Amino acid sequence: MRVRDFLGIDYLLLFSALTLTIFGILFIYSSGINAAGVQVSQEYFRQIIFASLGFIFALVLAMVNYRRFYELSIYLYLATLALLVYTCLFGRMVSGARAWIGIGSFGIQPSEFAKITTIIFLARYLDSSKRNPNSFPRFAVSCIIVFIPMGIILLQPDFGTALVFLPILLVMTFIAGISIKYILFFVFCIGLTGVLMVLPLWETYIKRDSLPALTILMNFRFIAVSVLALLIIFLIALFGFLRHKKRYFYWIAYGVAVVMLSLGLSFLSHKALKDYQIMRLIVFLDPNVDPQASGWNIIQSITAIGSGGFFGKGYLQGTQSHYRFLPQQSTDFIFSIFTEEWGFAGGFIAIVLFLVICLRLIRIIKNSADSFGAFITAGLSAMYIFHFLINVGMTMGIMPITGIPLLFMSYGGSAIISAMTGVGLALSVYIRRYEH
Repeated sequence: MRVRDFLGIDYLLLFSALTLTIFGILFIYSSGINAAGVQVSQEYFRQIIFASLGFIFALVLAMVNYRRFYELSIYLYLATLALLVYTCLFGRMVSGARAWIGIGSFGIQPSEFAKITTIIFLARYLDSSKRNPNSFPRFAVSCIIVFIPMGIILLQPDFGTALVFLPILLVMTFIAGISIKYILFFVFCIGLTGVLMVLPLWETYIKRDSLPALTILMNFRFIAVSVLALLIIFLIALFGFLRHKKRYFYWIAYGVAVVMLSLGLSFLSHKALKDYQIMRLIVFLDPNVDPQASGWNIIQSITAIGSGGFFGKGYLQGTQSHYRFLPQQSTDFIFSIFTEEWGFAGGFIAIVLFLVICLRLIRIIKNSADSFGAFITAGLSAMYIFHFLINVGMTMGIMPITGIPLLFMSYGGSAIISAMTGVGLALSVYIRRYEH
């Protein structure tokens, strides 16, 4: 460790992360107070310990040359895969997901650290393959690297955490210069799959009327015949392109493949999703479908945010949290408590701090000494941005409930340590931006 390394730290990035962490501790403390003013939870004390460990870990990582992880990345990746498999088989069940391992009250969530190790290993692959002029094999291998941990996490099942891997994949492959047509293909498949998955739920639970055009989306025979017909069209178009080299054959195959995969995946998703996950999608469309159960969280969250006004009710003066109206208020809905007590002004400050983190990470990507560091930072920025957009959107009712925490602020040892680990890696890249 060198003194000039400490002087070269991006203090604005570190300050923003620490400020959000302190905000989180303050409001985890507030969420643990009941209507009688009695502290009923010690989560804030544990969060202080977790945050302190994370801060120390970030500083240590900042002093370590991130290039040392280049060769270690495969071992870190495989180790977390082994932990994920073990967790899936023998882990502790929490909130419907077998995502934790530990002894007694102490536990870790390996999926939080899998995001970091996957980013590092994917960065190594993209860096080592950058001389390959063909984007397709690079994108295909990148998908495999990401889909393996993502698939294991889906088996736990932890749908929210698994989703985080998608923006990591898309952003890192985009920064790596992979052809935009492959990335857009993936984006189109995700978007169309989501639409086709939600439409039958909207028909059944919101419109409460049978529309034949939507009903068939749940019919196995229709889906099987449609996928088979689309597959035949795809193969004919692909043959035409390979034989005659006409671009319109290529784009026909491209569009048909998007529809075919989306149709199949949307049908399979209805079979794979648990009842509570389906209800989360339904209440996202209309919380009043089930206001006393599945829609309760969203309704109370929106109420808490709206009641805060511009300057809020004042610290420790929130009613939604102290009267225990809002479940999971120290984890998934910490932003609701924050804005109830500090209002729009407090929420704006938090948003600005997250924006500063994102902008500093973008600056680090631009100034990185090598592509390996740039790819790592790109993956981290995707992780932070996605967590922020989904969690804050969820609390406002404009995103479905997915169980994704607000990094730095939500309660959870694994989440805060992994978030700080990411900061440490980004700082390491920044410090060595002139070392070629």
